[in-house]
Amino acid sequence: MIPIPKHSSVSAVASSSSSCDSDNQNYSHLINPNIIIIIMISISQRTQTSGGLTSIPTAYNYFTPNNIHDQPVSDELFEDSIPTIDFSLLTSGTPEQRSKIVNELGKACQDWGFFLVINHGVPDSLMKVMIETCEEFFKLTEEKKQEYAGKHILDPIFYGTSINGAATQVLFWRDFIKFFVRPKFHCPAKPTGFRDISMEYSKRTWEVARELMKGISMSLGLEEGYIEKAMNLDSGLQIVAANLYPPCPEPKVAIGLPPHSDHGLLTLLIHNGQRGLQVQHKGNWVNVYSNPNAFVVNIGDHMEILSNGKYKSAFHRALVNGTDARISIPILFGPELETVVNPAPELVDNETNPPAFAGMKYREYLEMLQAKTINAKLSQK
Repeated sequence: MIPIPKHSSVSAVASSSSSCDSDNQNYSHLINPNIIIIIMISISQRTQTSGGLTSIPTAYNYFTPNNIHDQPVSDELFEDSIPTIDFSLLTSGTPEQRSKIVNELGKACQDWGFFLVINHGVPDSLMKVMIETCEEFFKLTEEKKQEYAGKHILDPIFYGTSINGAATQVLFWRDFIKFFVRPKFHCPAKPTGFRDISMEYSKRTWEVARELMKGISMSLGLEEGYIEKAMNLDSGLQIVAANLYPPCPEPKVAIGLPPHSDHGLLTLLIHNGQRGLQVQHKGNWVNVYSNPNAFVVNIGDHMEILSNGKYKSAFHRALVNGTDARISIPILFGPELETVVNPAPELVDNETNPPAFAGMKYREYLEMLQAKTINAKLSQK
């Protein structure tokens, strides 16, 4: 979802961002006038109209020989792998099984900030048709897609391409459509069936996220419904953000999304089977391999704040390839906009475990992202 550089202190910065929302900022003062024309053309349209592209515009050059993120990725660095959570044991297992899976969930949140969820009950057919319908959206004419162009981070529907504030004059090799489905449902009217499919998918993923947050509450030693109540989730945000990463003629130079963490509490992601997602773990980049029928789940910044830093919102990034289009659909769950998010008092001890973050309304946090006056989590340290 939205790239947000992490910092350890409250500060005003020139730019900041994250994968669902930072695309909504006004970047006119950041962009070289010579590349404005690039921004107005979606990546998919550029690749379709240019035929066999053999190179990319220099504005998309992200990786350089001295780029600190341009490092080899080796899955052999880790004997362990990204944890897998059996959702059915969390919701329908015996008391012993549920206790075990809650402990595993807490360990995944603490050690990785990323995990896979299987046996979640969302039909494979619904996940597949959601991906296919998002793909159909990206095939619409540019004129039809531009009907959903937005300007503000809280616009309920926002279509855009490439750009993100963290990159200043570097553009990203992706197109996206973002829409809010809770507390009020919004969705593009095209293509046919998009609204009905998105509504059903949103309801089913909300059920999964709600149960996961109950398990996370218990793993923190809190009451099962603590997060749901404290974050006012009945009126909380649920945001769908579909990303298209078209084939790139220079995949070792461009990037789909740079290293970032997500705002909010949890993100559930599905994809079309193409690889490209990587998570940072113990200082290394790890490829995220998953069955297309599993959810890839990551902890958001506000879950890290609520846990007082015990659970980490891990950096992740999206790479591109030269042969196949990749589609990912992250769906983000956040607090109610007027909710002040701070460390849970039950997890704070002024002497042994003082609060690591200052409290802030979720709405203010998002608006400050747009204004580029904070870099993600607000730390008091």
